[in-house]
Amino acid sequence: MDEVRPISGPAAPGLASLFPPGLQAIYGECRRLYPDQANPLQVTAIVKYWLGGPDPLDYISMYRNVGCDAQNVQEHWHYVSFGLSDLYGDNRVHEFTGQEGPSGFGFELTFRLKREVGETAPPTWPAELMQGLARYVFQSENTFCSGDHISWHSPLDNSESRIQHMLLTEDPQMTPVHTPFGLVNFLQIVGVCTEELQAAQQWNGQGILELLRGVHVAGGSWLITDMRRGETIFDIDPHLQQERVDQGIETEGSNLSGVSAKCVWDDLSRPPEDEEDSRSICIGSQPRRLSEKDTEQIREALRKGLEFNTKAALPPINSQRQGHDRPQSRKDSLESDSSAAIVPHELVRTRQLESVHLKFNQESGTLLPLCLRNRDSSDQATFFQSSTVQFWGRLLHGRHFTYKSINGDTAITFVSTGVEGAFATEEHPYAAHGPWLQILLTGEFVEQMLEDLSELNTREETKLPKEYSWPEKKLKISVLPDSVFDSPLQ
Repeated sequence: MDEVRPISGPAAPGLASLFPPGLQAIYGECRRLYPDQANPLQVTAIVKYWLGGPDPLDYISMYRNVGCDAQNVQEHWHYVSFGLSDLYGDNRVHEFTGQEGPSGFGFELTFRLKREVGETAPPTWPAELMQGLARYVFQSENTFCSGDHISWHSPLDNSESRIQHMLLTEDPQMTPVHTPFGLVNFLQIVGVCTEELQAAQQWNGQGILELLRGVHVAGGSWLITDMRRGETIFDIDPHLQQERVDQGIETEGSNLSGVSAKCVWDDLSRPPEDEEDSRSICIGSQPRRLSEKDTEQIREALRKGLEFNTKAALPPINSQRQGHDRPQSRKDSLESDSSAAIVPHELVRTRQLESVHLKFNQESGTLLPLCLRNRDSSDQATFFQSSTVQFWGRLLHGRHFTYKSINGDTAITFVSTGVEGAFATEEHPYAAHGPWLQILLTGEFVEQMLEDLSELNTREETKLPKEYSWPEKKLKISVLPDSVFDSPLQ
């Protein structure tokens, strides 16, 4: 259990030796912002994570920020985490890899919460929210970046609030700090409504964050979360905000090139009991794991997917990325703790499949139309019109979209004919390399799929399960309840 207490921060240089250098560096940045709050309230884990406790963050400090009249910034509570970066440098939590790279995961979380009238102490629920996000990072070793979105599907404070999801951005006041154990950036959590999250998925997180900055009650320039906010930015200014989102999607498309998801695929062209070739992968109750090189390719594919090149490319399976953004000991957003190859990479051949069945949970399924919708920049008249907004997607824009399972190593990548380096081809549109399935879709088939999947775009609850089948293409898609994917058989 956590406890709340004032910290005895290293306010004087003479006390610096009592504090680990990584901790000291972050305290120093906090003291720069709050020189008059040497002993703020702080949530601390009674049993530290490195001693077997459940909470990865050693501390969360809570400061009272008076705001900034010049920028019309209101008074608020400012929360800062300690523990996602390397505080100690002795390998008790994070592997020490030197001063030049990131410290630990390379970031700490912050959160700015509007101070309510008469509130004399900061609410502590944001500390548990930050611990929850930290647990996800530590367990999955997936890192966060500015512009990322987090689907939470519940009021952040467990109330009746419409603020039920999060975006991440750079903290507007805290600057990156260099510690003896590497660089630490500060990523701020921004609470958003469901409609704002969906717009971030359809366009991009940075674009929606910029819109939020322009609306005082929705966050303002410092993106302060107000849990009592009852209107979205589209409610506040329906015409202007939607117009800017539409324009951004039209000119840029969506930069969402992949998501972590609940998904699985089955090879319908091969009986489940067929074990003729143990080197081939048949997804079932015991799927093979992604090799390190496969994982690297998927990771590199998503990086390339964020670049608006004229022609997207998937790197060759046997390629090795020369430069690394972070030490090899850290995994990126598509690498799981089981990614080390069970079967040597060179023994896992690429298989052409005749018929496949894709299974997604509801949230993943609702992203399928986004993945498919298109705007070919060479044809200004090519678009898909929904009931509320024109969506420009990825596939017929010469790009790709990947679903990576959060329950294992399964990955499903949709590619178009404009993507170079894919192992799915027009002759063999379904191809698998280990548990990684690629599906090549032609423009004509995409339009047919969009028409059939149009109901998934609605914001109303979809009655599950939903099944879609294209027998002539030998493709079947099911959208199923989350409980199905939580089963041990998946």
